[in-house]
Amino acid sequence: MNNTQLGGATQKAKNQIPATSEELKSASRPVVSYSGTQQNELLAALPRQDLETLFEHLELVPLPFGKELFEYGSKLEYVYFPTTAIVSLLYVMEDGATTEIAVVGHEGVVGVSLFMGERAMCSAVVQSAGYGYRLKTQYLRDAFNRGGALPQLLMRYTNALFAQMAQNAVGGRHSSIEQKLCRWLLDRLDRSPTNELKVTQELISIMLGVRRESITAAAGKLQDEGLIQYRRGNITVLDRAGLEEYAGECYKVAKSEYDRLLMDVAR
Repeated sequence: MNNTQLGGATQKAKNQIPATSEELKSASRPVVSYSGTQQNELLAALPRQDLETLFEHLELVPLPFGKELFEYGSKLEYVYFPTTAIVSLLYVMEDGATTEIAVVGHEGVVGVSLFMGERAMCSAVVQSAGYGYRLKTQYLRDAFNRGGALPQLLMRYTNALFAQMAQNAVGGRHSSIEQKLCRWLLDRLDRSPTNELKVTQELISIMLGVRRESITAAAGKLQDEGLIQYRRGNITVLDRAGLEEYAGECYKVAKSEYDRLLMDVAR
């Protein structure tokens, strides 16, 4: 290679190297594809043109187990559209006691409370590791203000999320431990690709705000009735229909309300 060729190759290489830290960050990000975004039902419900306007700002990120996406009272910098991860929305008492108020998976978005204010109304922690798309709240707010299908979609989802919270509150007062456990398992099953859930009894007791011994007894009863199989750190659902029947209104009302609110939302 002569000097002229070498100089041209060097210049070409320089031109291919991002010049700024922002460009470096952009170049290292996974490419956002249309097919990939279809793994989240809210994004999939958007008309393709509306969705593609978000591509420049969407970022596919890993969501490891236990990662806190935000805590109560913190400023919301991002919203998350889970694809394979499952996220718990938690209310934490002053003494540190924790209760789950809702759960979000591939059907929804985490951080939707940005429309009610700049501060988080609860804490959000990844309960099942996976992936999701992250978007700065300002970009989502700008897209919301432009109109189109997105505002209707997000407002309907907010109503569905509030319905889930309300049903959790009612179930917390009037349901048995077994019913609460069935509802909790079904909520995760709806957001999981298989009938196996990696979860400990200790975690379930924390999420439901009950003693671990109560969960152990309830899980044992469901296993004796052939509804689940429990091994240390793993629950396999053997009879989903049986779990739904056992959960009763505790599960069915919230599920039907969610399905109704989001039906044909993109039309």
